[in-house]
Amino acid sequence: MPSRTAETQWTGGVNDGSGVTTLVSSGAATFDVSFPRRAADDAEGVTSPEELIAAAHSACYSMQLSALIGRAGGTPVSLNVSATVTLAPDPAGGFQISGIALTVRGVVENLDEAAFKETAEAAKASCPVSKALTGTTITLDAAFA
Repeated sequence: MPSRTAETQWTGGVNDGSGVTTLVSSGAATFDVSFPRRAADDAEGVTSPEELIAAAHSACYSMQLSALIGRAGGTPVSLNVSATVTLAPDPAGGFQISGIALTVRGVVENLDEAAFKETAEAAKASCPVSKALTGTTITLDAAFA
Protein backbone atom coordinates (compact mmCIF):
# COMPACT_ATOMS: atom_id res chain seq x y z
CA MET A 1 0.00 0.00 0.00
CA PRO A 2 1.26 3.51 -0.73
CA SER A 3 2.30 6.16 1.75
CA ARG A 4 1.11 9.76 1.46
CA THR A 5 3.06 12.88 2.36
CA ALA A 6 2.20 16.40 3.44
CA GLU A 7 4.67 19.00 4.61
CA THR A 8 4.57 22.34 6.39
CA GLN A 9 7.01 25.20 6.03
CA TRP A 10 6.83 27.32 9.21
CA THR A 11 8.37 30.74 9.86
CA GLY A 12 8.49 32.53 13.21
CA GLY A 13 7.25 31.78 16.69
CA VAL A 14 4.02 30.05 17.57
CA ASN A 15 2.06 33.26 18.23
CA ASP A 16 3.56 35.53 15.57
CA GLY A 17 4.54 32.97 12.95
CA SER A 18 2.70 31.22 10.18
CA GLY A 19 3.09 28.32 7.85
CA VAL A 20 2.05 26.76 4.61
CA THR A 21 0.97 23.12 4.52
CA THR A 22 1.22 21.35 1.17
CA LEU A 23 -0.37 18.05 0.18
CA VAL A 24 2.79 16.75 -1.49
CA SER A 25 1.65 13.33 -2.74
CA SER A 26 -1.37 14.56 -4.64
CA GLY A 27 -0.34 18.14 -5.27
CA ALA A 28 -4.03 18.88 -4.73
CA ALA A 29 -3.73 21.86 -2.40
CA THR A 30 -1.67 24.21 -0.30
CA PHE A 31 -3.09 25.68 2.91
CA ASP A 32 -2.07 28.57 5.15
CA VAL A 33 -1.81 27.69 8.85
CA SER A 34 -1.36 29.83 11.97
CA PHE A 35 -1.71 29.21 15.68
CA PRO A 36 -3.76 32.36 16.44
CA ARG A 37 -6.29 31.36 13.73
CA ARG A 38 -6.18 27.74 14.98
CA ALA A 39 -7.23 28.84 18.46
CA ALA A 40 -9.80 31.42 17.28
CA ASP A 41 -13.51 30.89 16.64
CA ASP A 42 -13.17 32.50 13.18
CA ALA A 43 -10.49 30.81 11.09
CA GLU A 44 -10.52 33.69 8.56
CA GLY A 45 -9.60 31.40 5.67
CA VAL A 46 -6.69 29.71 7.46
CA THR A 47 -6.84 25.99 8.17
CA SER A 48 -5.63 24.03 11.19
CA PRO A 49 -4.43 20.53 12.00
CA GLU A 50 -7.87 19.85 13.49
CA GLU A 51 -9.65 20.81 10.25
CA LEU A 52 -7.27 18.64 8.25
CA ILE A 53 -7.91 15.72 10.64
CA ALA A 54 -11.66 16.34 10.24
CA ALA A 55 -11.28 16.22 6.45
CA ALA A 56 -9.29 13.00 6.63
CA HIS A 57 -11.75 11.41 9.06
CA SER A 58 -14.89 12.32 7.09
CA ALA A 59 -13.36 11.02 3.84
CA CYS A 60 -12.07 7.79 5.38
CA TYR A 61 -15.31 7.14 7.25
CA SER A 62 -17.36 7.70 4.07
CA MET A 63 -15.30 5.12 2.20
CA GLN A 64 -15.47 2.58 5.05
CA LEU A 65 -19.22 3.02 5.52
CA SER A 66 -19.82 2.65 1.79
CA ALA A 67 -17.86 -0.62 1.78
CA LEU A 68 -19.68 -2.01 4.83
CA ILE A 69 -23.11 -1.07 3.47
CA GLY A 70 -22.26 -3.06 0.34
CA ARG A 71 -21.12 -6.04 2.43
CA ALA A 72 -24.41 -5.86 4.38
CA GLY A 73 -26.37 -6.14 1.11
CA GLY A 74 -27.28 -2.48 0.81
CA THR A 75 -26.57 0.04 -1.91
CA PRO A 76 -25.28 3.44 -0.81
CA VAL A 77 -26.94 6.11 -2.95
CA SER A 78 -25.48 9.06 -1.04
CA LEU A 79 -23.67 9.61 2.24
CA ASN A 80 -23.23 13.08 3.72
CA VAL A 81 -20.54 12.82 6.41
CA SER A 82 -19.18 15.59 8.59
CA ALA A 83 -16.48 15.34 11.24
CA THR A 84 -16.06 18.01 13.89
CA VAL A 85 -12.71 17.94 15.70
CA THR A 86 -12.52 19.98 18.92
CA LEU A 87 -9.34 21.55 20.25
CA ALA A 88 -9.37 22.19 24.01
CA PRO A 89 -6.96 22.96 26.83
CA ASP A 90 -5.18 19.88 28.14
CA PRO A 91 -5.29 19.64 31.96
CA ALA A 92 -1.65 18.47 31.78
CA GLY A 93 -0.72 21.64 29.89
CA GLY A 94 -0.98 22.84 26.32
CA PHE A 95 -3.84 21.63 24.14
CA GLN A 96 -5.49 18.38 23.15
CA ILE A 97 -8.05 17.10 20.72
CA SER A 98 -10.87 16.59 23.18
CA GLY A 99 -13.26 14.82 20.85
CA ILE A 100 -14.46 14.12 17.35
CA ALA A 101 -18.13 14.11 16.39
CA LEU A 102 -19.06 12.22 13.25
CA THR A 103 -22.45 12.88 11.68
CA VAL A 104 -23.75 10.88 8.73
CA ARG A 105 -26.97 11.19 6.79
CA GLY A 106 -27.47 8.49 4.23
CA VAL A 107 -29.72 7.47 1.42
CA VAL A 108 -29.34 3.71 1.21
CA GLU A 109 -31.28 1.11 -0.72
CA ASN A 110 -31.94 -2.45 0.50
CA LEU A 111 -31.04 -1.71 4.12
CA ASP A 112 -33.40 -0.56 6.87
CA GLU A 113 -32.46 2.29 9.19
CA ALA A 114 -31.60 -0.01 12.11
CA ALA A 115 -29.16 -1.97 9.93
CA PHE A 116 -27.77 1.32 8.60
CA LYS A 117 -27.07 2.55 12.13
CA GLU A 118 -25.43 -0.75 13.07
CA THR A 119 -23.27 -0.59 9.94
CA ALA A 120 -22.43 3.05 10.67
CA GLU A 121 -21.15 2.09 14.13
CA ALA A 122 -19.08 -0.73 12.64
CA ALA A 123 -17.58 1.73 10.15
CA LYS A 124 -16.68 4.11 12.97
CA ALA A 125 -14.79 1.33 14.74
CA SER A 126 -13.04 0.00 11.63
CA CYS A 127 -12.20 3.17 9.70
CA PRO A 128 -8.36 3.45 9.56
CA VAL A 129 -8.45 7.10 10.69
CA SER A 130 -10.66 6.18 13.67
CA LYS A 131 -8.14 3.47 14.54
CA ALA A 132 -5.28 6.00 14.30
CA LEU A 133 -7.13 8.30 16.68
CA THR A 134 -7.62 5.68 19.40
CA GLY A 135 -7.64 7.44 22.74
CA THR A 136 -9.82 10.27 21.46
CA THR A 137 -13.54 10.09 22.15
CA ILE A 138 -15.36 9.69 18.83
CA THR A 139 -19.13 10.01 18.81
CA LEU A 140 -21.51 9.15 15.98
CA ASP A 141 -24.92 10.46 14.94
CA ALA A 142 -26.21 8.29 12.10
CA ALA A 143 -29.61 8.49 10.42
CA PHE A 144 -31.32 8.27 7.06
CA ALA A 145 -31.43 11.57 5.23
